[in-house]
Amino acid sequence: MPDIVTLGEALIDLVSTQSGVSLAEAPGFVRAAGGAPANVAVALARLGNSAGFIGKVGADPFGDFLRRTLSDEGVDTSCMLSEESARTALAFVSLMGEGERDFVFYRNPSADMFLAESDIDAGYLADCRIFHHGSISLITEPNRTATWVARQTAASADAVISYDPNIRLSLWPDAEDARAGAREAVTGAHLIKVSTEELTFITGHEDRDRGCDAVLEMGVKLVTVTLGAAGSYYKTAAVSGRVPGFKVDVVDTTGAGDAFAAGVLSGLVPFLKQGRGICDLEQDDYYRILRLANAVGALVTTERGVIPSLPTRAEVEGMLEAALS
Repeated sequence: MPDIVTLGEALIDLVSTQSGVSLAEAPGFVRAAGGAPANVAVALARLGNSAGFIGKVGADPFGDFLRRTLSDEGVDTSCMLSEESARTALAFVSLMGEGERDFVFYRNPSADMFLAESDIDAGYLADCRIFHHGSISLITEPNRTATWVARQTAASADAVISYDPNIRLSLWPDAEDARAGAREAVTGAHLIKVSTEELTFITGHEDRDRGCDAVLEMGVKLVTVTLGAAGSYYKTAAVSGRVPGFKVDVVDTTGAGDAFAAGVLSGLVPFLKQGRGICDLEQDDYYRILRLANAVGALVTTERGVIPSLPTRAEVEGMLEAALS
């Protein structure tokens, strides 16, 4: 069984063929595999990890494309199911200035929203070391219950629970529902990855340290905060620190957070295999994990599209070695 299992949405990104324009001005679109948990799974496989994905796609050509893409990348797709009653989700994306995005989702409803409790194979989660999910699968039923059942099953098997809020307010009924859903998922997670904006949204604190402390009080063991080009920040009950980023020529920031999250999980796995939990690590260990994650996140921004741009372990190690020379 995979060491790391991700759960959630796999969808089609339809990316504008022209950069620097809004979606309304886009002359055309190119298909790409997407969805944050799917991106994380592929990034993990590219980094040499054993990764699996749980989710639903439509019984349609787009669903077939997504399953084939993940499988070809080395992700275990035995729990990637087809839904007959709904189509695969779409997200239209246009790259604006500075590599930022304009996007809109089409999923009313989409196949990923139909993942149900009965679709969760407890045996598949029995031996995983890390279970990772986001917020989109927590918005509606039956997907919400399925996510919680999978998470609780993994937790019962002593897996590390990793959560990325990945806030998309347009998909929630309102901001308060999104905040409540994120806070509920933060509570009891062992590891979270947030942007500074998401940390403020969830905790109400503009100050980063106060926000991290609030999250730690909710039971989280390790908070990782992405800082864009400046790198990242981490905090536990015992230690904290900022880890510098890497200077690259940014083309497309899509998926940078997913790549960073995969880097954190990939960096954590060797310690888990040694029998060391998150709370057993030293400050130098956290630094190495986040330095790796920063490199993965930086490299994915140097090309268009997420999955085609995800780096291999060799490429990441090359960047890390070059930074030392």
